Amino acid sequence: MAQPARPNHCAILVGLVLLAGCVWSPSARGQPLAVGPQPALDRPALGAVADRSSYLPGDASDPFYGQNELSVERLVAEVQIRNPSLQAASAAWRAAAERYPQAVSLDDPMLSYAITPGNGLGADNGGGWMVQASQRIPWAGKRPLRGCMASAEADASKGDLGDTRLRLAEAARIAFYDDYLAWRLLEVNASTRAIVARFREIARAKYQVNQAIQQDVLQAEVELATLESRRAELVRDQQVAMARINTLLHRGADLPVPPPPAKVAVPNSLPTAEALQQAAARSRPDLFAAQARIHAEEASLELARKEYYPDLNLVGTYNGFMPENMRPAVGMDVNIPIRASRRSAAVREASDRIAQRRAEYQSLLDQVRYQVQSGLDRARQSGRIVHLYEDTILPAAQRSLESAQANYTTGTLDFLRLLDTERQLNAQREMYFQAVADYHRRLAELERAVGGS
Repeated sequence: MAQPARPNHCAILVGLVLLAGCVWSPSARGQPLAVGPQPALDRPALGAVADRSSYLPGDASDPFYGQNELSVERLVAEVQIRNPSLQAASAAWRAAAERYPQAVSLDDPMLSYAITPGNGLGADNGGGWMVQASQRIPWAGKRPLRGCMASAEADASKGDLGDTRLRLAEAARIAFYDDYLAWRLLEVNASTRAIVARFREIARAKYQVNQAIQQDVLQAEVELATLESRRAELVRDQQVAMARINTLLHRGADLPVPPPPAKVAVPNSLPTAEALQQAAARSRPDLFAAQARIHAEEASLELARKEYYPDLNLVGTYNGFMPENMRPAVGMDVNIPIRASRRSAAVREASDRIAQRRAEYQSLLDQVRYQVQSGLDRARQSGRIVHLYEDTILPAAQRSLESAQANYTTGTLDFLRLLDTERQLNAQREMYFQAVADYHRRLAELERAVGGS
């Protein structure tokens, strides 16, 4: 009986080496790891909600009409146009500005008319009539002070509007980088799944020639299932980020938006703390609003002091009941400000409110200084971490995986160690993109703390 042909182990080993070359090109040895999108790998199949790589808006009313890539500055601008909270703050400012002409205006004049029916309309016929007009005139200086109070309150509302605009810009930037992070992690996941799938084929080929155990193949299958589970989590994160962007834009949460750019810059330096502190003191709209409220309380104090003086009421009368030579008359009513305790209490109240507003301003100023300093420190730290990953960690993780793959191919390393090395590279790449997103989130917080870009 003829014996079955024995496999040619040399030919199989050569085939495995060639298959390994399909995974890692020798020319790439020692080169920095490509941490951006991998052009040789297809984008992950993300489903109908997350597939935005070919975003083509067909409606001119779409805020991103004609845009194939989501821009953070365009997103911020659209949010500031469309978000209803900013529209509400703007309406509040406009309403506050309309208080000034009301505050400085005189009261409406009063007109009185009286008639006594009789045999006729004259006093000689047993009847008569009277007409009177009056105009209330506040003491000199009261109307300008009321206008000053109204103007200061309008300035405070304007500061609140600016603060709302800053907070919306911060929220839009953070939502943008949440979306950016989800995209990049999905690409890392797709790249890693492709690598593990090739490792599985290597393990399967080695198992067929009794150079590996079946456990290697099964372990690769488990790793692929784990990566698929991770992909589902990332798709969910991407959907949440997209819903947040749409909510800020005041439109349907499930509407598509363009994909973010493949790479965002991370500068090597930031302004000094002193320069940022000075910029914040000049630019923060909430500080401007706090100062405006101090001015309003100061005007209120001066107005309370003016209440010690009387208001005038000018009166003109034509009295048909009187003899003809006494019918026209002019006069004046004056209130007598004798309730001194009430007016003194009003002055003390206004003084205490000034002290309250000034203390609130100092507290806010201290908070602003802290926000600027802590935001700058966090942004600098995040930037250092990003450059550490680019310059050291990722290249080292890549070389480690290359070495592990070569050792497994030659049989000097077990499959579990190879998978551990792959997991380490995958984790480091995810943490790199997390660091990039964190840097830009910290930068968004710093811009809000400073009061502008």
